Amino acid sequence: MGYEQDAVTALLDCMKNSRSQMQREMVRGSHGEPFVLHDLLRRGTLTPSQVAEALNATSGRVSTLLASMEKKGLITRDVDPDDRRMVRVSLTDAGREQARRGIDEMRSAMGWIFSQMGERRTREFVDLVEEFVTYMSICCPGRPRPTPEEVRAAFERRDRSAG
Repeated sequence: MGYEQDAVTALLDCMKNSRSQMQREMVRGSHGEPFVLHDLLRRGTLTPSQVAEALNATSGRVSTLLASMEKKGLITRDVDPDDRRMVRVSLTDAGREQARRGIDEMRSAMGWIFSQMGERRTREFVDLVEEFVTYMSICCPGRPRPTPEEVRAAFERRDRSAG
């Protein structure tokens, strides 16, 4: 087995078997209220179907989640005055505050981790993650691997969006 497969195995093992408390919180958050709060904060008012698409969840799951969030005073669900068949989901002030608090807490925790790693290793880590994510953006399981031209174009897009 080459270094590539060793790296894949190590990364998958790390992601699957060595879950830290922070990773568990991030995964838990990606399936529920914290994710919806953050998405609404970032994107603004959404429809329940847009929330379902972002969560990759069924409409029934999203309906239950939104009802719970509405009961807690985090969101409102209002009928669109221009199209009474459409429902709009919006953050309340309490929802906006909880979303910001969650983001601030995550940033603080990650900042502490980076302070432990030091500046040089943190910058190297961020550069490697950016490179890895760029490759991931063009390489899909079950599809042909990207051509050198597609790779070059992906990195040019990344550099343009960063600059």
